[in-house]
Amino acid sequence: AQRAEEMKRELENEVRVQQVQGLLTSINEKCFTKCVTKPGASLSGSEQTCLSRCMDRYMETFTIVSRTYVSRVQRERVERAT
Repeated sequence: AQRAEEMKRELENEVRVQQVQGLLTSINEKCFTKCVTKPGASLSGSEQTCLSRCMDRYMETFTIVSRTYVSRVQRERVERAT
C-alpha cells in the first residue's frame, strides 16, 4: 500500500511537470507571436517589454486558475466526506 502511494505521488508529480512544460511552451508561442512581428537577430526594447508583460499576465492567470481549482477540489472532497 505504501509503495502504491509513492508511485501515485511520483506519477502526479510527472503529470504536473508535463503540464507546466506545456503551459510554458504555449505561453512562449503565443507571446512571441503577439510581440515579435518581425523576428531579427535580437529583440528590441519594446519587444522585450511586451514579452515580459505577456508572460507575466499568463503566469498570473495560471496562478489564479490553479488556486481556484485546488480550492474547488478541496471543497468537493469535504462535501463528499460529510
